[in-house]
Amino acid sequence: MNRKLVVFVPAEALEDVRKALFAAGAGRIGAYERCSWYTGGIGTFFGTEGSEPSTGVAGKEERVPEFRLETVYPAELETEVVRALRQAHPFEEPVFDLYELREPEA
Repeated sequence: MNRKLVVFVPAEALEDVRKALFAAGAGRIGAYERCSWYTGGIGTFFGTEGSEPSTGVAGKEERVPEFRLETVYPAELETEVVRALRQAHPFEEPVFDLYELREPEA
């Protein structure tokens, strides 16, 4: 059974994160590989005391061009896919969601 990963990625890291996810087994649909969808937006955050943001500085609200990246992966590869995401993503605390996908009832 497939699952879906949705993650917010700064624009300059999009291709590195996609490559890492695909290498971990994400993005396969039937006879197709490297399947994903993304769209741009602006992410905001305020780093509190003790944070070490990769962009901007602690103590100031930041606005960063980001992409919402979506891809699928086999459920049995979830540990590897999440590990690859965390290693490739430049943020100290990457924001992501994991969704279980269901087959429609016949």
